[in-house]
Amino acid sequence: MEVREPCPYRILEDSGSAFAMGLIGGSLFHSFTGFKQAARGKKLSGLVNNVRISSPRTGAQFAAWGGVFSTIDCCMVAIRKKEDSLNSITSGALTGALLATRSGPKMMAVSGALGGVILAMIEGVSFAMSRWMTDMQHMEEQQALEDPRSLPSASSAPSQSEFLSI
Repeated sequence: MEVREPCPYRILEDSGSAFAMGLIGGSLFHSFTGFKQAARGKKLSGLVNNVRISSPRTGAQFAAWGGVFSTIDCCMVAIRKKEDSLNSITSGALTGALLATRSGPKMMAVSGALGGVILAMIEGVSFAMSRWMTDMQHMEEQQALEDPRSLPSASSAPSQSEFLSI
């Protein structure tokens, strides 16, 4: 199980990491578009200029999403008194809706539904991976119980004096 920061600090941590992801991903994306859109002979300067202007905006948008998501998630934990995937899915839906407020109620509903679906898919993949890893661990433990020779023996491991001499 993942150990996370307590809620007030989690919001700042998630906002900062979302800003970093947006800045890095935005830099990559905007470097391609800047290079493609620049005139012949000005490709490098067009790339740098587009990254300089557009990437911080992308980072700020990611930070806004991360901050709102974490704030709602922390509120859900406080209200429901438990941390589970329902909090994340609800937070994704509410974040999508809140960030689309200026676009009107129809876009709020669409963005909220999209945010909820995306977070449900992320939680589903996370659950499936966790289940798969647990099954793999159980299979390895079962195999070790059935065939003790498959485990590394103590004599094959380096002794403490051999380890220290390395």
